[in-house]
Amino acid sequence: MKAAVITEYGGIDKVNVAEVDKPKPGVREVLIQVKSASLNHLDIWVTKGRPGAKKNGPHIIGSDASGIVTEVGADVKSISTGGEVIINPGLSCGICEHCRRGEQSECASFDIVGLGHQGSFAEYVVVPAANVFPKPKHLDFNEAAALPLSYVTAWRMLMTRAGLQAGQTVLIHGIGGGVALAALQLAKMAGVVVIVTSSSDDKLKKAKILGADYVINYKNKNIPAAVRDITIDRGVDIAFDTAGAATMPINFDAVKRGGKIVICGVTSGPKVELNLQALYWNQLSIIGSTMGSNDDFFRMLKAIDAAKLKPVVDSVFPVVKVRDAMTKMETGAQFGKIVLKIS
Repeated sequence: MKAAVITEYGGIDKVNVAEVDKPKPGVREVLIQVKSASLNHLDIWVTKGRPGAKKNGPHIIGSDASGIVTEVGADVKSISTGGEVIINPGLSCGICEHCRRGEQSECASFDIVGLGHQGSFAEYVVVPAANVFPKPKHLDFNEAAALPLSYVTAWRMLMTRAGLQAGQTVLIHGIGGGVALAALQLAKMAGVVVIVTSSSDDKLKKAKILGADYVINYKNKNIPAAVRDITIDRGVDIAFDTAGAATMPINFDAVKRGGKIVICGVTSGPKVELNLQALYWNQLSIIGSTMGSNDDFFRMLKAIDAAKLKPVVDSVFPVVKVRDAMTKMETGAQFGKIVLKIS
């Protein structure tokens, strides 16, 4: 089968489309013919490698996928061949204390399809049956492939970790990326006021069309000052952050007393100086979040299905153009998810 693989680390230029062996499902696994897959920043980080990491043979990249079930393992009873499905890319052991209480993303051996497990940028992918969910009927394969990692991450950050409630105000940094846009759509679905930031007026205009209540171009406006003006000096209830070092100090000045800062990524760097006095005096909460549990994924899908919400798809590339697609994502030129058409 054809797949986008790396055989050595280094970056996007190390990604090639090659012929690899078609996988076979184990007793509790499912084989899926991948129709579409979508990109995440994780895919670029995987190509660069982690310190000390080594590759033994070709590694298929990619985490998100939608497709059709073509084969099931001997112990799989609840999934039938021919079903249109999407996958939850989060993998866990299933038996540790965290998994037993339904918090799979807190598992000490937590992994992601395409990271330590062969990925989804291929004609076929094998995943545990527990990670397979019916594709929402109102979505085509490209739209469905845009959901998994970004939308479950945003759902867990807002709903599970930050405890979002109707009527609150949320600040979302860097609108345009998959997780940030998922947060905008989910937050508006929940009935909250959303403030978004970007350095692009075009992206801010598109965010307004999607429902953003207020927009801030941080090239010519001070974010905390603008937030204070919008909220009549109160601050936001929740700051939603995927950037890290560049935005964390801003969050401290933008959230209300008793507010929450929830973070899932460090695209601008992992290290930052914090004002601990402001942290305790203003009784702030800094909350880390990684992807989501099986329950998060199930609830996210149910909410999206009920609201008939459609993810924002920026562009669709054939899998043979995977390098072009990844380069576009790396430059930050997209507004929404970049999708690969696989089969």
